[in-house]
Amino acid sequence: MHASGDSLSGLNLEGLRVQLASFAAERGWEKFHTPRNLLLALVGEVGELSELFQWRGDEDARPGLPDWDDVAKTRVGDELADVLLYLIRLADACEIDLSQAVAAKLQKNATKYPVQKCFGSSAKYTTFQ
Repeated sequence: MHASGDSLSGLNLEGLRVQLASFAAERGWEKFHTPRNLLLALVGEVGELSELFQWRGDEDARPGLPDWDDVAKTRVGDELADVLLYLIRLADACEIDLSQAVAAKLQKNATKYPVQKCFGSSAKYTTFQ
């Protein structure tokens, strides 16, 4: 699921949502874009992204992917984009304002994981309550 046309750099979630809705409408795909179908497509894209990392081990998947060639990094970018696009489309089909949901979740996480209690720890939030 790739949007075509203008450059996507600088677009916000709402801009992407509108562009994806238009992309689907132009092709008559709304009837297929049920929450269930979009979720399954999203899971499939996460699987494709996972395959790129499968069997590499932590040492070969360090931040920045320094040992990956440009072709492999491009594939990671393509799959990340697919995941994001399906996530935005799914939120739209569920009539969830993803920007508001993200802002609310970030606030909840800040409350669940106060810096002074969790810095440097990977423990679950219940440890800090």
